[in-house]
Amino acid sequence: MTSSRYLTDDEKPWENLYSTFYTLQRAREIELAKVGLSIPQAGILHFLATSKEALTPMKLSRLMGRQPHTIGALVVRMEAQGLVQTTHDLKRKNWVRVSLTKKGQQAYNLQMTHRKARNATSCLSDAERDHLNSICKKLRARGTGLIREMQPTPYTDLISDLLF
Repeated sequence: MTSSRYLTDDEKPWENLYSTFYTLQRAREIELAKVGLSIPQAGILHFLATSKEALTPMKLSRLMGRQPHTIGALVVRMEAQGLVQTTHDLKRKNWVRVSLTKKGQQAYNLQMTHRKARNATSCLSDAERDHLNSICKKLRARGTGLIREMQPTPYTDLISDLLF
């Protein structure tokens, strides 16, 4: 972590949050490597296994907070591994539905038995977990707002041309 004498009061928690996230992410990567999965693969398997509706790569990307092309490429690789299968929607031919294969369901069940890293917050009290969840929700909303401010939509130029 960077020396705190050069960080502002807003930057210190950012560094702490980043360091904590990276440490826990690494623990989860090690845990999942034992069952042959990556964190994004485990995420896709989780959403497919727990969703009550059919999911498209676009819906998966929104659920996971990732770019659609990133999830699309991951789905293609997971399909090649036999973890998921894609089928074209009968009503909307350009839509692809993603579903678990038997091998994918087995991989999901196996990774659910390795949860030490995911349960890292067990060292917190219920009140601390509630407070952490509240803070994370607030920071996620702020981050989403920052992304919207910094990343223009594909139509930004068209809209500004129409207004001026």
